[in-house]
Amino acid sequence: MDNVKIPVGHQQVMPYLIIDGAAAFLDFITVVFTAETLSIHHQDDAVLIRHAEVRIGESCIMFADKNETWPAQTGSLFIYVKNADDTYQLALENGATSVMEPADQSYGRSCGITDPAGNTWWITSVL
Repeated sequence: MDNVKIPVGHQQVMPYLIIDGAAAFLDFITVVFTAETLSIHHQDDAVLIRHAEVRIGESCIMFADKNETWPAQTGSLFIYVKNADDTYQLALENGATSVMEPADQSYGRSCGITDPAGNTWWITSVL
């Protein structure tokens, strides 16, 4: 893949989530994972999100609201954070549900949550 041209701020593979409640999802990831909004385009109604891009650390995630053509397609994401326990608690305080409580694993301190839009996040900090 030597000659692949990739726009600045993107990586070669990026999640693209089609979700129910994209605006609430944006609020959630901004608070819990300090996501930075790169771009946001609304539908004609100015409420639903047609396309949005955020950066978390050095990674870009794209997402949009579901519609008649594109049904919800949630995903499962793995994220490294400074403190898995603190991030887990913050996620729960902001509407997430627990999938797995924080515990030490061979690869680090890890836990899992489902965000309000239905995506599963595997949250890990390296010990």
